[in-house]
Amino acid sequence: MSGYQRPPSFSARRGSTYACDELSLNTSTAGPVKATQARLPRGPPTPSMTTPASEFDQTLTGSPPPPPTPAASPGPSHAQPDWSDADADEDFFHAKVRQHFKSCSSSQRTRLLADMLNLCTSQQLSFVHQFVSPLLKKDPFTSLPDELCLRILSFIDDPKVLARASQVSRRWRDLLSDDVTWKNLCVKHDYGRRLSEVAPVPPASTAEPREDTPTSFPLSTSDSDFPSHKFPALIPEPNVAMTTSRSLDGATGASSSNSKTRPKLRSYKSHFKQRYLVDAAWRTGGHNITKNITQDGGVVTNLHLTSKYIIVALDNAFIYVFDTKGENQKTLQGHIMGVWAMVPWGDTLVSGGCDRDVRVWNLATGACVHTLRGHTSTVRCLKMSDENTAISGSRDTTLRIWDIRTGLCKNVLVGHQASVRCLETKGDIVVSGSYDTTARVWSISEGRCLHTLQAHFSQIYAIAFDGVKIATGSLDTSVRIWNAATGECQAVLQGHTSLVGQLQMRGDTLVTGGSDGSVRVWSLSRFCPIHRLAAHDNSVTSLQFDDTRVVSGGSDGRVKVWDLKTGQLVRELISYGDAVWRVAFEDEKCVAMALRTGRTVMEVWSFSPPDDALSDQPLSTPQGEFDAPSSPTRPMSAMTIDFPRPQTTASDSPQPDSTEADIDMRDAGPATAPLQQGSSTFFQDD
Repeated sequence: MSGYQRPPSFSARRGSTYACDELSLNTSTAGPVKATQARLPRGPPTPSMTTPASEFDQTLTGSPPPPPTPAASPGPSHAQPDWSDADADEDFFHAKVRQHFKSCSSSQRTRLLADMLNLCTSQQLSFVHQFVSPLLKKDPFTSLPDELCLRILSFIDDPKVLARASQVSRRWRDLLSDDVTWKNLCVKHDYGRRLSEVAPVPPASTAEPREDTPTSFPLSTSDSDFPSHKFPALIPEPNVAMTTSRSLDGATGASSSNSKTRPKLRSYKSHFKQRYLVDAAWRTGGHNITKNITQDGGVVTNLHLTSKYIIVALDNAFIYVFDTKGENQKTLQGHIMGVWAMVPWGDTLVSGGCDRDVRVWNLATGACVHTLRGHTSTVRCLKMSDENTAISGSRDTTLRIWDIRTGLCKNVLVGHQASVRCLETKGDIVVSGSYDTTARVWSISEGRCLHTLQAHFSQIYAIAFDGVKIATGSLDTSVRIWNAATGECQAVLQGHTSLVGQLQMRGDTLVTGGSDGSVRVWSLSRFCPIHRLAAHDNSVTSLQFDDTRVVSGGSDGRVKVWDLKTGQLVRELISYGDAVWRVAFEDEKCVAMALRTGRTVMEVWSFSPPDDALSDQPLSTPQGEFDAPSSPTRPMSAMTIDFPRPQTTASDSPQPDSTEADIDMRDAGPATAPLQQGSSTFFQDD
């Protein structure tokens, strides 16, 4: 056993390779270095290195990984060696060594370093590693072209990572200020831009824009329609903002806003920032105020949330008008009995009730402009097809078309055999649902019935219409989908076990609420359920949804917010009360009318981020270059959502129209745009 020799290790074999190549690691004449001496000691991992164990812990705990950062200059964490105990002659000797090392060739330097490292202990090698590792790191964004850097950033989905990365250096900040990155992030998070954030396209007669003026493109236009090197990073601010207004039935439209408090969104970055902060507030934040409307428990029959007003109608014959912060502005008095239907349009309000009258109000002054008489029973439903035309449905089985400018009845639609319970309009078409178990499709201009929809076995209580499809909800617990052009029943959606009294249609998605307390989300392309939500312990009294969330109110006194895509409960806005009458919401605000301790109360929730959080660099846009339409726009409560058809060319891009809602953004594709210098960061704007 005394002649046994341990086989050489990998480090020793690597050292012997140098010897075989006549790259001797010895500087003396004592002979070749032994294999055991050539073994490279292995030092412990340094604190700056990420080990597999730490990565595994991050996977288990779910903590986000650290943001990508380049090597920092040696700071307090990279302590410099202490030479206080060095001898006096060491400086002279080290100077000679440095001079000799500088004069060596590359191969000579390699041999010298290898020889020195073979003589080091494990602790010394660990010090060498800590000293050398930062020097070997390199920021890839300093050497790669802009196009490749932006392409790399497009794979990051977490905005917090991008926000932290923008603070690494000026170069990283400039890269992350490019709007293509934020457009890709908007696409990934499904943050479609609204028409209110797109400046109107100048008329064809307008002269060519100046070179110093940012060019605005409609976002429904394909990205291939304009050169990638001139991608519009900034959107000019329109002179008049088009903002949405919401009603209890979830129908949406546009109305002119005079609000000057919120900075206008001009870029994808600022748009993403606002949507991100608002969504976070919907999940866990927001603040609310509570107002007592009546001292007794009056029934809230209608609720509308517009860009300027919160309008509430009760069965006590009063209509209360509040501003968007919940401050009482005026009370409209004129109806003798309960108000059961109303619809706003800008500063005009049309209402009807048990006194059989239809009244036209000026919301700015509170005056009653016209009293329209003709119905012989309670006015149960109201809609407006344009700024001058209102359609009313009554328990006297008829629909009447009114010219609210002159106060005259233009036509009477006769055909139903029982009370007209609900109606919806789109363009020249109005669809009505009745207690006679049928729905009818009417032409407003011709004043005649186009189709009679017969299939339900009981009264129809709710209807939704998008111009192509009609959805009807009935006491027979079913929901039927009809073709508006042919009157054919396309599908029967079954699942509710009681009256279906709440419907909202948006694109290919239908959301229904029933007296069984459940909320169901349906796909209209496949006619099948997507989510079945056990929402309330009693009837669903109010329902509204947008592209992100569903808000429901029930007779159990609760208001719940649901995630539309996953069907998960996000939060409860109101968890106590006797009953919730109505709920209406928009992107940054939610209003709920409830019965609590025998009183009718209004809760106004605000999810708006602070104005300073949305501050951005101002743009110098010439006044009047992008003038918005001055005509009154159609309110959300008078219509259902109209989705524009996909556009193919820039010349065919739609103009900002009051009947169009959110535009679906297409994938921005590879990021190849030049950097926009001077833009601010996401979380910390200058």
